Order: sequence, then structure tokens, then C-alpha cells
Amino acid sequence: MAAEAGVSRRQLYRDIATLRAGGALIDGEAGVGYRLTEDPALPPQSFSRLEIEALVLAVGELHQTGDADLEEAGQSALSRIIATLPDGQARQAMHTVLRSFRPPPARVEMKVDMSVLRRACWEELALDVSYRDLKGRLTEREVWPLGISYSNGTLMVLVWCCLRQDWRVFHALGIEQARLNGHSFRPRRVPLLHDYAARRASAEA
Repeated sequence: MAAEAGVSRRQLYRDIATLRAGGALIDGEAGVGYRLTEDPALPPQSFSRLEIEALVLAVGELHQTGDADLEEAGQSALSRIIATLPDGQARQAMHTVLRSFRPPPARVEMKVDMSVLRRACWEELALDVSYRDLKGRLTEREVWPLGISYSNGTLMVLVWCCLRQDWRVFHALGIEQARLNGHSFRPRRVPLLHDYAARRASAEA
């Protein structure tokens, strides 16, 4: 758990203790393991006024990704969070002063199913992809998808390319097909992302 979360074991134990102090029913002990028991009697969530504003603003910015499914998921999650807030804070969430009114960027229709890319990233599943680069060259390769980056006018996918044995950043528009091939790269995703971040930091230093 500590490795997956990127924290020390001591920090993990402190976090477990904090959750228990807040009313979460967590069975287990250090060195053995933990199990969270769902409890309808858990205290309601509580956020500061600024935290509520930040949540609403962040979800409002999801339309900038041009990903309708992602925006809908954000709105659904926000609605469920607001439903658990005390009345006063729920009213604050309905009348926030920080809003995003920027028009979404114009994006070309994707050829690849974004739900497949997201699932592969989440579940650490390898993909066989057909990729056409900016020069029009088409290649077939197995990749390990590590993350998806949204920015103005572009949608990028960070992968470990098994063909080149190196990181690659693909334009999502260039991915013409993506198929789960039944291979898993678990638990390589977190170490690979740490290595990639270290390489980027070294290159920018």
C-alpha cells in the first residue's frame, strides 16, 4: 500500500490512524494488513469554503478536456459529494463565486475509444496499437499506457513502448486502433512513472 501510494510506511500508519480517529472502521494492524469496513454511520464530509470553491471550479474546468464522458463523470461525482455535505456547506456549493466560463477547445473526432485507453492505464493492461505519427508513418506496437494528458488543442498519451524499450508520448489522434492483448504490466506503472519524472527533471535541470 505504501509503495502504491508513494509514501513511507510510517506515513501510511499515521494516515490509517487519522482515518480511524475520524470514525472509519478499519480492521487489521501494521505488518499484517488492513481492511476498510463500510459504515453508514460515518460522519458527514466537511470542507472549508475555499475547498468547496476549488472542487466546483475544478469540475467546471473539465469541459476544457473536450472529453464528454470525463466531464459527465466529474459532474456526477460532485453531485454525490454535495449530497453528503451539511446543509450550510451544500448551500455554499450551490452559490460559489469562482466559476469557469471558458469555451471548450475545438477537437477532432477521436478514432480510438478513450474508455479503452483509460481502462488500460487504470488496470495496467498492455495494448496493441496502430499509430500514425506526424509524418504519416503507420506502425504496429505493444505499449504500456501510463497516463493521459489534456491540454489546449491536443490530447497526449504517455506510454512505455515495448518496440523501442523507451518512453513515448503519442498524439491520441494518431492512435488509429488500440486493442487489449491480454498482457499485464502490473506492478510496473508507478516505478515507470517515477523514472519518467526523474528523467524529465534531469533534462530540465
